Amino acid sequence: MGGGNRGGGRTTMSEINVTPMVDVMLVLLIIFMVTAPLIQQGVKVNLPETKAAPVEATEKKLVLSIDAGRKVYIGDAEVALEELEQKLAANAKAQADKEVYLHADRDVPYGVVVEVMAAAQRAGIGNVGMITDPSTAGRTSNTGKGKSKEAKR
Repeated sequence: MGGGNRGGGRTTMSEINVTPMVDVMLVLLIIFMVTAPLIQQGVKVNLPETKAAPVEATEKKLVLSIDAGRKVYIGDAEVALEELEQKLAANAKAQADKEVYLHADRDVPYGVVVEVMAAAQRAGIGNVGMITDPSTAGRTSNTGKGKSKEAKR
């Protein structure tokens, strides 16, 4: 912070230059506006209902999805079931967290879900969470399905 020699004593500048901070904030705003719609995309599956309480997620986790056609996805990228183990072993996020969430359609046979879970375990991922829709059966109002998702371990 600049100051000049005025009359023998040093003085400090009491005003802060906020122009660089405003420039950085505008760039960050533009980045978040562009990336926000991309975060919300995913694979549409018909989730099973449960009576468990929702778990709050503090950070973004890797999600494995299985749709009604038995197609497997890592995030929103389709992967063949035979290649799933190799893809998970090569995935840096999965190997760092040692945790994935499974998002399976209710119409997928149990055997397919077990195959995906076994592939994750063989890839070194020890913690597989299940994503479900909360059940409306235990509530007083049976007007429709719950919209929020939860993770159950």
